Amino acid sequence: MNKSAQRVISVLLSLLTVFSIITIRSDYKDTVEPVLSQQGSRGSEVRQIQTKLRQLGYYKGSIDGIFGSDTKKAVISFQKSCGITADGIAGPKTLLYLGLGSSSGSSGGFSSNETYLLAKVIEAEARGESYTGQVAVGAVILNRVDHSSFPDSISGVVYQSGAFDCVYDSNWAVEPSSTSKKAAQDAINGWDPTGGAIYYYNPAKTSNQWIRSRTVVSVIGRHYFCI
Repeated sequence: MNKSAQRVISVLLSLLTVFSIITIRSDYKDTVEPVLSQQGSRGSEVRQIQTKLRQLGYYKGSIDGIFGSDTKKAVISFQKSCGITADGIAGPKTLLYLGLGSSSGSSGGFSSNETYLLAKVIEAEARGESYTGQVAVGAVILNRVDHSSFPDSISGVVYQSGAFDCVYDSNWAVEPSSTSKKAAQDAINGWDPTGGAIYYYNPAKTSNQWIRSRTVVSVIGRHYFCI
């Protein structure tokens, strides 16, 4: 091989090396930098956020994929209701509470974010109950998801107006324990200790005559489960 050919090959190898480094750095950047939806953002994630916020009653504007001032106000209202930082930015925690965003896995057709949300309700509503009682609360939420009279998602059921008082009090700030997470998973896997209940209440804590009029199908711990 003559010197001219060697120089050409050397230049090509150098260019290939530089291109590979640039590609690796570009891929690395895409992997480690989180994408946050905030005022000025546009795209499909913004549309998902707007849709979810509208379903929950926080957003009245158009589902246009444009994160404007109205969307920001809706996000802030939602964040305040959940007791998390109300900065108007739909970051990982806000998306987690909405049941949106990237999930690290799925189970039973539900994302890890939805499973986490289910565990949060179990923690807030049934922390002092037996393990069976904790699974039962999770089962009621899932029964509602499947029921035509309720929203068709875990987040929709949890944040439905007036459904769960715990989302508005200090209990909501408590992170779910490993037991609550396991109970959520067992409920998702199909364990329903209630026998198909879509409501529950603690008779020692409520005087609501409507809920007391429902047909009780099981009693687990301090909760009456009904249809």
